[in-house]
Amino acid sequence: MNYINKIAIVFSLCLTSGFAQEKLTKQEAVNLALENNYGILIAKNNIKIAENNASINNSGYLPTITASAGVNYNLDDTEYTLQNGTVSETNGAESNSYNASIGVNYTLFDGLGRSYNYKKLKEAHNLSELEAQTVIENSLLQIFSIYYNVAQLTENSKNISESLNVSKQRLLRAKYGFDYGQNTKLEVLNAEVDVNNDSISYINTQRLLANSKRDLNLVLGRNVNTNFSVDTDISFNLAFDLNTLIEKAKEYNIEIQKVNKNLQISQFEIKINKSNLLPSLSLNSSYGLNKYNNDATFTYAEQLSKGLNAGLSLNWNVFDGGSTKTSIQNAKIYEDNLKVQKEQALNELERNVANALEIYNNSLFILNAEEKNVETNKNNFSRTEEKFKLGQATSIEFRQAQLNLLNAQSSYNTAKYDAKNAELVLLQLSGQLLDTDF
Repeated sequence: MNYINKIAIVFSLCLTSGFAQEKLTKQEAVNLALENNYGILIAKNNIKIAENNASINNSGYLPTITASAGVNYNLDDTEYTLQNGTVSETNGAESNSYNASIGVNYTLFDGLGRSYNYKKLKEAHNLSELEAQTVIENSLLQIFSIYYNVAQLTENSKNISESLNVSKQRLLRAKYGFDYGQNTKLEVLNAEVDVNNDSISYINTQRLLANSKRDLNLVLGRNVNTNFSVDTDISFNLAFDLNTLIEKAKEYNIEIQKVNKNLQISQFEIKINKSNLLPSLSLNSSYGLNKYNNDATFTYAEQLSKGLNAGLSLNWNVFDGGSTKTSIQNAKIYEDNLKVQKEQALNELERNVANALEIYNNSLFILNAEEKNVETNKNNFSRTEEKFKLGQATSIEFRQAQLNLLNAQSSYNTAKYDAKNAELVLLQLSGQLLDTDF
C-alpha cells in the first residue's frame, strides 16, 4: 500500500510540473536551431571563409606594394702597396650606408587565368552555401525526429496515465468489494499488480521522455535541462504527385545542385590550366633612396642617389615539359567523371523519390488502419468495462481490453509520427524542406 501511495505522489508531482512547462512549437524549434545548433554555426562560419576567399583581396586583381629599408656599418683597417713599393695604411676607417625603396608590381595580363580563378572562387563560395544548406536540412530532420519522439512519448505518457487511473479505480472497487465480501483477496492482489505494472510503465515512459527532451535541447544548442512541452498536432500533405516531385527534385534537390556547381568549378579549372599556355605581362615600378657615408679612403665623403624606376616584363613559358598539357587532360577527365556522377545522382534521386513516396503513402495507410484500431478498441473497452461493472466480465477480460486499447493507442502514435517523418524526407528529396511551413 505504501508503495502505491508513493507512486501516486510521483504521478501527481509529474502532472503539477507539467503546467509550468514552456510550450515549444515546431517553428520555435527551427528558429532556435538556426541560431544555436553547433553544426549549423560551423557551416555558417565555413560560408564566411569561402566568402573571404572569393573577395577581391584574394583575386590577384590588386597590385602588390613592397617597401624595404636597410642600414650598414663598416669599420675597416686598410693597407695599400703602390707599384714602387710604398706602403700606406688606414686604420679604423668608418663608413655607413642607408637605403630605402618602395615598389609596385601589377600583372596586366596572365592569360585570363586570374579571371577564371576569381570566377572559380565565386562558385566555390556558392558551393559552400549549398554545403551549409545540406547541414541545415540534415539538422532539421534530426531535430524533428527528436521533436516528434518527444511528442510521441508525451502522448504515450498521457495514455498510460489514463490507464493507470483506470487501474486505480479498479483497485478501489476491488477493495470495497472485498470489504463487503463480494470479492476475493485474489481480485485485490491482481488489481494491485496491474496498478504497479502501469505505474512502472508510466515512470519508464517519463524517463524516456526526459531523456528525449535533453536530446532535443542539445541539438537546439541550449541548456539540456530546460523543461518544455511540445505541439502534438500533426497535419499531412495529401497532394503529392510522383512526376511533379521528380521534376522538383531534379531542379531543387541540394545534392543535384552541388553536382552542378562542381561541374561549373571543373570547367573553370580547365580554363585556368589553359591560361598557362599564354604569356603574362607585368608592370613594375619602384622609387629608391641610397645614401653612403664613406671612409677616408674614398674621394667623396658622401654619396646620395634617389630615383624612379619603371618597366614592363613579358614572360611566356613556351614549353614546360608537358606538365600544363597533362593538367588540362586530367581536368577534362575529372569533368567527365562529374558528368557521370550527375547522371548516377539523377537516377538514384528518381529512385529515392519513388521509394520515399511509397513509404509515405504506406505510412498514411497504416496510420488510417491504426486509427480505426483505436476506435475499435475504445468501443471494446467501453463495453468490457460496463460488463465488468455488472459482473458479466472477468478481471482478466477487463485487463486484456485495457491493454489492447493502450497498445492500439501506442501503435497509432508511432504510425502518426513515422508518417510525418516520412513526409519530411520526401520534402527534403524534392528540395522543398526549407520552404515548408512548420
